[in-house]
Amino acid sequence: YMKSPLAPRRKSCMDEQASIAEGVQLSMPTEGGFLAKFWFVTTLPLVLAMYVIPDVRIPGKDKYCFRSFFLSICFIGVFSFFMVKWATIIGDTFRIPTVIMGLTFLAAGTSVPDLLSSVIVAKQGHGDMAVSSSIGSNIFDILVGLPLPWLLYTLYNSGQKGQSFPVTVGAEDLDISLYILIGMLMVVIGSIALFKWRMIKEMGYFYFFMYFLYVGQELARTSWC
Repeated sequence: YMKSPLAPRRKSCMDEQASIAEGVQLSMPTEGGFLAKFWFVTTLPLVLAMYVIPDVRIPGKDKYCFRSFFLSICFIGVFSFFMVKWATIIGDTFRIPTVIMGLTFLAAGTSVPDLLSSVIVAKQGHGDMAVSSSIGSNIFDILVGLPLPWLLYTLYNSGQKGQSFPVTVGAEDLDISLYILIGMLMVVIGSIALFKWRMIKEMGYFYFFMYFLYVGQELARTSWC
C-alpha cells in the first residue's frame, strides 16, 4: 500500500485535515520562503478583519455555521462596495470607461471565488460539479443578484413617495450585448458537445480565445471619449 499511488494522496488528505483542524494561524510562516511571508503580510489585514467569523471547520464549532454564513455575506457586501468604488475611481483617473472596468476588473474580481471552487472540485474528480457551479452562479447573478436590488429600490421609493420609481438601465447597446451573450452560451454548449463532454486542456485554450475575442469586440464598440 505504501508504494501505491494511493499512499501519497491519503497522506496529503490527512495533512490537509490536520491543517484545517488547527484553524486560521496568525503566526509568520516558517516554510515557503519569501513568497509565503510576503503573502502572509499582505493578507494579514483581511485575516484580522474576518477573524470574527467562526471557523466552522474546527471540530466543535459547527454549531456556529449560521453565524459564520451571515457574517461572510456581510463581509462580501462590504468588500464588494469598496471594490466597485475603487474600480470606478481608478477608471476615472486613467480615463477608462466604467463599462470596461466592469467587463474586466470587476468581472474577474467577482469570479475568483467561482474559479477557486471549480478548481477544487475539479481536482477532486467532480467535473460536473465544477461546470454546474460556474453556470449556476451566473444564473443566480442574473435572476437574483440583478433584480433583487432593483426590487428593493422600487419598493422603497414607491412606498416613500407614493408613486412608481422604476430603475432605468443606462447601458448603451444593451440589446447587442444580450445577443452576444446568447451566442456565447450556444458556443459553450456546442463546444462541450464537440469535445465529447470532457474537460480537457484544448477546451481551456478555446475558452480563453473566446474570452479575449469577446473583450476585444467590447473594447472596439466602446466609446473612449
